[in-house]
Amino acid sequence: MSLFDMGGQVALITGSSRGIGKATAEAMAEQGAKVVISSRKADACEETAAEINARFGEGTALPVRANISSKEELEILVAETRRVFGKITTLVCNAASNPYYGPGLGISDDQFRKIMDNNILSNHWLISMVAPEMLERGEGSIIIISSIGGLKGSPIIGAYGISKAADMQVARNFSVEFGPRGVRVNCIAPGLVRTDMARALWENEENLKRSTAASTLKRIGEPHEIAGAAVFLASRAGAFTTGQTIVCDGGATISGGA
Repeated sequence: MSLFDMGGQVALITGSSRGIGKATAEAMAEQGAKVVISSRKADACEETAAEINARFGEGTALPVRANISSKEELEILVAETRRVFGKITTLVCNAASNPYYGPGLGISDDQFRKIMDNNILSNHWLISMVAPEMLERGEGSIIIISSIGGLKGSPIIGAYGISKAADMQVARNFSVEFGPRGVRVNCIAPGLVRTDMARALWENEENLKRSTAASTLKRIGEPHEIAGAAVFLASRAGAFTTGQTIVCDGGATISGGA
């Protein structure tokens, strides 16, 4: 059996109808996991689930629409996952929001609250809903998709960076609480990746040129290049890794890139 085999696992992945979340669902399904596809749009969830089922077998992917800003919808998401698949062995908190680009003094209260609620509080809700069954079984993996924005300051995405720094501490704290009972909690911190959410950054030719020029790999990342780290953390390969933030940024932070 491969160290990365996920046969018998059930992975609930938020924001998984596109981008990093979709790539993660595809990668985990390829390794044998059942995957739950969730985002705000039901049709997008159904389309992605259909693609995965066509590739890896009917019943591999389950589409469940849920808005991370609603605790009630997340409770339904978790309950439906358990109803269909019987358990949750891996949670990937990938969905996030960033409604504001610009200096910190220009952000509105509503925009700031939305970033904090969707990027921190929703993760806390989901972990609180899923962790008890993992703790009871004595195993499980929780993964939060953070960002290198949480490792440094920014004049453009400062509030987003604050929320992503908090996610790293969420992982550290829960790893201390859950570790003695076999449940691991980690973060992945991507750099600039070609996703719809980051479109405002990479579609700006000047920003893209500056970012890739300063990184050691000299290019933007692709969603599947983040998915591999998630498979590592969810599988036996990552069984001794907890409380960590794995940076996948093409060398941007070590060389001063964006």
